[in-house]
Amino acid sequence: MNLEDAKMSARSKSNTEIAIETIKRLIVENELQPGSNHLESELSLKLGMSRTPVREATLILEAQGLLEIVPRHGVKILPVSISDMREVYQVLTALEGTAAELAAQKSLNAEAFVEAEKAILMMDEALATDDRETWAIADEKFHNELIRLADNSRIKSIVNVFNDQVRRARALTLYLRPSPTKSNEDHRLLLDAIKAGDALTAKTIHTEHRVRAGAMLISILEKHKLIMV
Repeated sequence: MNLEDAKMSARSKSNTEIAIETIKRLIVENELQPGSNHLESELSLKLGMSRTPVREATLILEAQGLLEIVPRHGVKILPVSISDMREVYQVLTALEGTAAELAAQKSLNAEAFVEAEKAILMMDEALATDDRETWAIADEKFHNELIRLADNSRIKSIVNVFNDQVRRARALTLYLRPSPTKSNEDHRLLLDAIKAGDALTAKTIHTEHRVRAGAMLISILEKHKLIMV
């Protein structure tokens, strides 16, 4: 989706919201490279909007740890560090493990799991052709569905902030990791446990899944020296 399409699909949103989403996407997709500096006027021109919403967007994105506002020099796109990712995965592991537990306690009907099941099928199909980009999209959709099933707004808002940093790091490692067949298996087992109302098993499965995923990601980043220590 190009910038114009993104703006057209978000007409009901404010310019600041559009600026936040667009700048965030450019950072996550590494179009705005880690360590690079950008003037406010440059970003305004790139987004095709005035400086005010861009300025407001950068303030919010600075609070989310994606960039740093440098007085008289615009903004600096922050790299993701190894220590950042360790902390991010510690938080995600705890929160998503709790989300799995909460979801299993809710006695949800079959309709509630339709999108999560579609995400697993999408992941299986993507792995069959080693389409890692599609797999990553489906994997993120599954994790988002887990948070939705838990129905805890505080968990959702915190996880959403950290997901942006995970997405950036994963984009760097997507084809450096082994085929994520174990991840797909974990998701199936997790969904089965939630459907069965087995909260302890659901929490255990997903906590162990996140611990392994975080360790693998950090190991690859360290081995290939892709981001800061």
